[in-house]
Amino acid sequence: MSARSESEAVTLEDIERARAAIDGLVARTPTLRSEPVDTACGGALALKAENLQGSGSFKLRGASAKLRSSAAACERGVVTGTAGNHGQAVALAARRQGVSCDLFVPIDAPVSKTVPAARLGATLHVCDGTVHECVVEARAFAEQNGVELIHPFDDPEVIAGQGTVGLELLEDLPELRRVVVPVGGGGLISGIAIAVKARRPDVEVIGVQVDACAPWPQSLAEGRPVPVDAGETVADGIAVKSPGTVTLPLIEAWVDRILVVGEEEVGDAMALLLSEGKLVVEGAGAVGVAALLAGQLEPAPEGTAVVLSGGNVDEEILMAVARRSETRHGRGVVLFTTISDRPGSLALLLERVAAAGANVVDVRHLREGVPMGINETGIEMILETRGTEHTESLVSALGDDGYRIHEVIHPEED
Repeated sequence: MSARSESEAVTLEDIERARAAIDGLVARTPTLRSEPVDTACGGALALKAENLQGSGSFKLRGASAKLRSSAAACERGVVTGTAGNHGQAVALAARRQGVSCDLFVPIDAPVSKTVPAARLGATLHVCDGTVHECVVEARAFAEQNGVELIHPFDDPEVIAGQGTVGLELLEDLPELRRVVVPVGGGGLISGIAIAVKARRPDVEVIGVQVDACAPWPQSLAEGRPVPVDAGETVADGIAVKSPGTVTLPLIEAWVDRILVVGEEEVGDAMALLLSEGKLVVEGAGAVGVAALLAGQLEPAPEGTAVVLSGGNVDEEILMAVARRSETRHGRGVVLFTTISDRPGSLALLLERVAAAGANVVDVRHLREGVPMGINETGIEMILETRGTEHTESLVSALGDDGYRIHEVIHPEED
């Protein structure tokens, strides 16, 4: 294929056909507003809540489009390699169409994404490798068993399905000037960019990756897929180590730029969306907000849409995000002190904390590695307070009661 034809592998007409094909199978997700999120990010944002999609992510659009558009090819069953969201979407779409579904998943794939897929009837095959290796094994399985491979992103019909997000944005936001989209393999941003720019070339489309796995900047610079090693990241849903052969020329032709954010920035964005937006958004889905929150990007004065691509997150991560949210708002604090190594000393300390109106989340005894007397024991307390002033009042009250606060980890102020 020529460079020109590669950039037209998916067209606006394809996306419009995909929309008709998946009508009634996917939700038209809301575009939400949150004043506290706007304030934190420096301008008005429209949050496209794909985390509220039927399978918990935008992936249901592409999976449904593929199964509907290639129904005959999928009759004997479907297979894919996936870190989770795509597999859950394929499993749901396959069940609706009454065909078998096999998923090849990494050994460390999040439980929040694999267990629901199994409940939907998918057969899971665990691989010792990344999504890339899973796709390789899924392709071999498809050839051996005569089933249809549904690639997570490098498939024109899948991309067309994802592009229906862009059609909805144009209809919901006449003032749209900029769209910020998470980028993994590039299927979502390719589809959105084509849908949006084919009708509104003036709208800027910006992608965001996480630095633990960011192959796009170098790949775009060299004009070819350049693999990278995927590190551990909370944004596992976009930890794709190499662009696709279909998506690379599409992004070259249609996307304006790609930004890269760090893990801490993603965590802050997840906490902001949870506490202020009242939205459960996974790490991959929060990278767009992370770029704005970190100041890498400013909202366009007329209208900026940020795609929250998914909300499938493990409970442990969600709890960590909630604690991070408390810290952001001055409601979480860690205190270290020492008490007498006599019965009742800890109970007395906790009574004083309770009297000051703080809530004890966790307590640890520390007997080594910290300065203390022979007859003392160290106590580390994780507390919830009403904010910074309450924390300072608590520390002062404990000091008046004779407790030496050796270490106080204050929450970051907004």
